[in-house]
Amino acid sequence: MVKHQPLQVYERQLCLSCITGIYGCRWKRYQRSHDDTTKWELLWSLILLLTFCLLLVWCYFWWEAHNDYNEFNWFLYNRSGEWSDGTVPILATTAAGFTYIALLMILALCHVSLGQQLNLHWLHKVGVAVALLTTVAGVISINQTWGQEWEIIPISLQATGPFLHIGALAAVTALSWIVAGQVSRAEKTRFQVVVMLLYLSLLLGLYVTPLYITSPCIMEHASLKPRPDVIGLRGASMLAPENTLWSFQRALQMNVTGLEADVAISVDGVPFLMHDRTLRRTTDIEKVFPDRQTDEAALFNWTDLQQLNAGQWFLKEDPFWTVNTLSSREKTLIANQSVCSLEQLLNLSSYHNSTVVFRLRRPPLEHPFYHSWINDTLHAVQQSRVPQNLVMWTPDEHRAQIRELAPGLIQTSLEKRSPQSLNQSGISRLLLRYNQASTQEISDFSESHINLTFYTVNEPWLFSVLWCSGVSSVSSEAPHILKKVPYPIWHLRPQDYCLMWVTADLISFAVVVGIFIFQKYRMSGMRSYNPEQIMLSAAVRRSSRDMSVMKEKLIFSEVGNGAGSAEELYEDNDCDYYTNQGISQ
Repeated sequence: MVKHQPLQVYERQLCLSCITGIYGCRWKRYQRSHDDTTKWELLWSLILLLTFCLLLVWCYFWWEAHNDYNEFNWFLYNRSGEWSDGTVPILATTAAGFTYIALLMILALCHVSLGQQLNLHWLHKVGVAVALLTTVAGVISINQTWGQEWEIIPISLQATGPFLHIGALAAVTALSWIVAGQVSRAEKTRFQVVVMLLYLSLLLGLYVTPLYITSPCIMEHASLKPRPDVIGLRGASMLAPENTLWSFQRALQMNVTGLEADVAISVDGVPFLMHDRTLRRTTDIEKVFPDRQTDEAALFNWTDLQQLNAGQWFLKEDPFWTVNTLSSREKTLIANQSVCSLEQLLNLSSYHNSTVVFRLRRPPLEHPFYHSWINDTLHAVQQSRVPQNLVMWTPDEHRAQIRELAPGLIQTSLEKRSPQSLNQSGISRLLLRYNQASTQEISDFSESHINLTFYTVNEPWLFSVLWCSGVSSVSSEAPHILKKVPYPIWHLRPQDYCLMWVTADLISFAVVVGIFIFQKYRMSGMRSYNPEQIMLSAAVRRSSRDMSVMKEKLIFSEVGNGAGSAEELYEDNDCDYYTNQGISQ
């Protein structure tokens, strides 16, 4: 007669199978292991962590760089000669890569939490390597072509720093569950000490981080200065083709206090508005003058310029993804726009009593007005009906002569200089990119009665930071967006912020201590069981978590020696014992 030992039927662990299957293609129970992770796999785990951190910074950079997407596309246009939205493929690949790496990071943490051996599948290793190399290549490329944009990170941290700190604190606090579990399960004291020191150092660093966070928005409410004036950069260029009459009219509808434009001089001496050196991007020159597409805009006469359409490109290219928000009437007006002259802009500004800021570009050497471009532009300003105190004069050439001929003009510099030097030159305004002056320098210029205008400011968070910093005005392509910001996005008194981060630190500390105590109690309870005495049954489910920890242990007994012991184990665990008996001859 032959006795058969009972076969153990395991509970299905779908969650664990998915975790180990997706991460390392270990879908079967026998493929999993609780052994220590190999050094090779630990190295890949570190590479995965490095890739995740790098992609996190990369994502944050492009999120904050949204203010300057048009500037980036213009850089690409100058290099390739073709206009396209180069941010779309970058954002798509960045989002896909970050999602993929973040998923692998979550799965790796789940492995550590469950005590499973890390074993990243080779396909994932290829994916991680590709993500890392692609991100590094992107960082190097941006550093070479658009290096000044990195400065947006410290500026943006003035707006996001306090909230990123709270998020990081919550994440590290949640990580204590895994750390406490690892420390409780570890048998080596050295490992426990190293893990605890690393974790506590990170936690303590986050606790004191607010001491080093500075933001102009952390200030007394009484110190907040009036809302900065908004100047329409090339009009409302997100809603209408830049430097056209309709674009400036749309900006004035958004209650801007000034208009900014780029001015060139035609070959017959007429100042007109054009940002690029050529007419390819913003006109239909390829249809009207196909043989002159690469000629400089200043080499055309005013009669030729008036034949060009300056609005259809906007409807075709949709550079700001706003065309679908326009009405049929607006699209019709845009489609019929022509090149705008400086005289038309000045007349419009005079009618609405708004300030005019223009950047004057010198014509090429062969231009007939190469030497007289300053006087010709000044003559056009004087011939218009605009009061001189509404015109911000930016060219540095012959500034002393201009002050004598037109003393009422607002002398404005495009070059950052000391307040003393500006006052000596009779300059009362500075027009700078938003990253060219710190909060302290803004305060110094304000005390010296130098008004600062920053460009290009399209995002509400950047507008809020500059508002709290004391900037008097900003130049924006999106006055319709800034119009909806009547107050800084956030503004905290120092004592309120101090209370906020101290409370967050105390809550975090209490949660971490509680988790460590709970994990120690939980793990010590598990160790009181002998793994060899725990068996699983398909008929009866034990509610004890201690039993489920050992459910992968198979116990086979010899036919003669183990039958009774197996039966006793079942009886001790209140399980039914089933045997099949056969007759052998």
